Amino acid sequence: MAKNIPLVEYLALDPEPHLVAHECTACGARYFDRRNACANCFATDFRGVSVATTGELRAFTIVSLAAPGIDVPFVAGVIDCEGTSVRANVVNVEPDADHVHVGMKVKLATQVVGTDSAGTEAIGFGFEPIEGARNGS
Repeated sequence: MAKNIPLVEYLALDPEPHLVAHECTACGARYFDRRNACANCFATDFRGVSVATTGELRAFTIVSLAAPGIDVPFVAGVIDCEGTSVRANVVNVEPDADHVHVGMKVKLATQVVGTDSAGTEAIGFGFEPIEGARNGS
């Protein structure tokens, strides 16, 4: 079986794929990048917290121009995961306004984004529409 590694440090693959944010112990602000201090209250203590794997698309754009080698069009979005804002691509959906809309319910999805010569797979993430969910707007 191939070894899997997350593409970003805040993607946990076990026991089930989920995102892990750094939460300020003083004010509760959450960040996905490494921090020396909280940008909200300047405290310096953080704890790892799991982020909900489902959410609602709050904003999006359909990207039609990108650097060479990047497949377009694709959907970049901001997803509200029970109060934690996550910036990610919306995947497994047609990248047009007939299929993507603010308020749609989405869930975390992972995919292999590359494999090295030893067979180790890099795993990336995005969010995909929840089938059968009643989507707003």
